[in-house]
Amino acid sequence: MCGIAGIISNNTSLITSDRIKKMTDALAHRGPDGEGTWMNATTALGNRRLSIIDLSNAGTQPMHYIDRYTIIHNGEIYNYVELKEELQKKGYSFFSKTDTEVVVASYDCWKEECVDHFDGMFAFAVWDEKEKELFAARDRFGEKPFFYFIDHEQFIFASEMKALWAAGIERKVNLKLLFNYLTIGYVDNPNIPEETFFENISKLPAASFLKYSKLNDPRLTGGQELSITNYWDLEIENENKKITDTEAIEQFGSLFQRSVKRRLRSDVPIGTSLSGGLDSSSIIATLHSLTTHHSPLTAFSSVFPGFKKDESAFAKLVADKFHLEHFTTTPDAASLHNDLEKLFYHQEEPFSSSSIYAQYKVYELAGEQGVKVLLDGQGADETLAGYHKYYKWYWQELFRKRKLISTGELNDAKELGITEKFGWKNRIAALFPEFATIFLERQYLLNALTHEDLTKDFTQLQSKEAYYITPEIFTLNGVLYFNTCMHGLEELLRYADRNSMAHGREVRLPFLDHELVEFVFSLPANFKIRNGWTKWLLRKSMDKSLPSEITWRRDKTGFEPPQEEWIKNEKIGELITNAKKILVDEKILTPEAINKKIEAKAVHEGANYDWRYLTSSFLFK
Repeated sequence: MCGIAGIISNNTSLITSDRIKKMTDALAHRGPDGEGTWMNATTALGNRRLSIIDLSNAGTQPMHYIDRYTIIHNGEIYNYVELKEELQKKGYSFFSKTDTEVVVASYDCWKEECVDHFDGMFAFAVWDEKEKELFAARDRFGEKPFFYFIDHEQFIFASEMKALWAAGIERKVNLKLLFNYLTIGYVDNPNIPEETFFENISKLPAASFLKYSKLNDPRLTGGQELSITNYWDLEIENENKKITDTEAIEQFGSLFQRSVKRRLRSDVPIGTSLSGGLDSSSIIATLHSLTTHHSPLTAFSSVFPGFKKDESAFAKLVADKFHLEHFTTTPDAASLHNDLEKLFYHQEEPFSSSSIYAQYKVYELAGEQGVKVLLDGQGADETLAGYHKYYKWYWQELFRKRKLISTGELNDAKELGITEKFGWKNRIAALFPEFATIFLERQYLLNALTHEDLTKDFTQLQSKEAYYITPEIFTLNGVLYFNTCMHGLEELLRYADRNSMAHGREVRLPFLDHELVEFVFSLPANFKIRNGWTKWLLRKSMDKSLPSEITWRRDKTGFEPPQEEWIKNEKIGELITNAKKILVDEKILTPEAINKKIEAKAVHEGANYDWRYLTSSFLFK
């Protein structure tokens, strides 16, 4: 895990040691264990190192390979051991024990197809001195970040935007994306995945690689060439309808165990997050089955005593069963007030709730205890249908197939205490999905256009490209694909990356092994929701490994802190009022919005405008 940065330009005044050093200094929190830079006439590469595998100087970056390539790499390739053996059989030799060297050797062997061989989270860049070309790639789900700026003189990239700003790139807020965030809560654009909250800065989309080169003839496309290619996608329409329950449970269990086992490859201590929910508990149960127990596993939790959605009792149940060394932290309004500016400094873009602060404090706690790597459960809800919002999609699919009544799913869910409704609007949406899409888009856009706190000029100018996106395929697998690959999961991955790296920690996500995800998406919908239970396949797989109170837990909390209580805090209220003043000065909010009573809302409540104003204001500081 590291922070990476680079500059490519024919203008020698832009390729300086001072400039690349400013960029890597801005990323120092991502790599407190070492730093390095490399330059030639047209290229500067920099790295801040967080040492995880091969702690020796052999792992120093930028790393050179066979007098042709120079690589900077952020992330982990979990199957590097297997790849290294394969490459050695082809005649490749290695001087380090790092996965970074395996990445660059793989690129020499397979060129851009190397990414097809990687099981991991990564954002890396390889400079090919022979071809005078940069190759960069990002992992399939977007766990690791890669931002870039390009104009007629330079191509400049980094793990975080603050490194680009340190190099002198202008900080210009993308008001169109801000409009959509303030009105409907989107922090990205599913139709334009490269878009960020800053107009001149783009991100390399997940599951993509780029090639960049300076051309010999500057008259051709400004003397440079940039191409971006998507290299991976999920197949969601070819379901395996012949697989039995037993086969599915066994195969899922085998893939998940392999995923956890590979994510234990480390030369530093490993711990895990523990919310008390099914996902993190499943990781701990699997960890317990794989380790020798010479020393207890270490787990970290955010707990909120007295809060109705506090999960500490469930976390303790798991901690006691597996004899964990269990550390807890209790964030509150006072600590949020103290940390909010720092939190936004690391996140760089708005965030939709205070849930990420609870995560931030968990990673901070891990840092205080000297645990450098954490396993976490993100990705399970989006791939295995963990959220209650997925019920209606599944029911609509069953209704369309005329199986809703015969399966008994509505009654099963009701008996479990599920309050999701399935009325006439859902039936129309099931039969006429195109009509439902148009209706939803118009409804959301109408609400956006009539937002009373926004100035007329801001709304008129920025709403021209407003959007509300729905899944293209109106099935459960269709909406899971939408949330996994287009809109939803990458937002959470951004939060996890910045929160963990803020404290120099690495977070690994076993549920996002791509072969595991591909298998899950090959299964019919009833392996995700069955008999009223979400994540049915995971529950069945863990049935004998976890207490039934965890495996068959009915409520879904979603890592929720007492945000409503926090917003009622006087100091947080002052921050929100000051945020409104900033947005009034920017002619985004009307002056009347300042005096409106602050609405204290829970994390998952709709129309959480005051929280959006608070996090948006930091864009202008």
